Amino acid sequence: MKIHELKIQSQHYNDVVSGIKKAEIRKDDRGFSIGDYLKLNEIGAAGLHTGASVLVLVTHILRGGPFGLPESYCVLSISLR
Repeated sequence: MKIHELKIQSQHYNDVVSGIKKAEIRKDDRGFSIGDYLKLNEIGAAGLHTGASVLVLVTHILRGGPFGLPESYCVLSISLR
C-alpha cells in the first residue's frame, strides 16, 4: 500500500469530495496498485495549492492499451475513505 500525492484542479476536486467523481485518468508512471491511496491536493485557478486535500482509495485499475486508452495511461476507480 502506497500513498501517491497528486495535484487536482478545483472543479474536479470538488466533484471528488462530493462523491460525484469516482475515477481518475492518470499517466501510469507511479506503479499504482489496488489498495493504494491517492492524496489529491487541490490546485486553484492560479495553479497554486489551496491547502485542501482529500485521501481516496484505489479500488480498480484499467490499464491502457485496450479500449482506445493510450498504453501509458490508466483509469483509477476511487472511493472516499
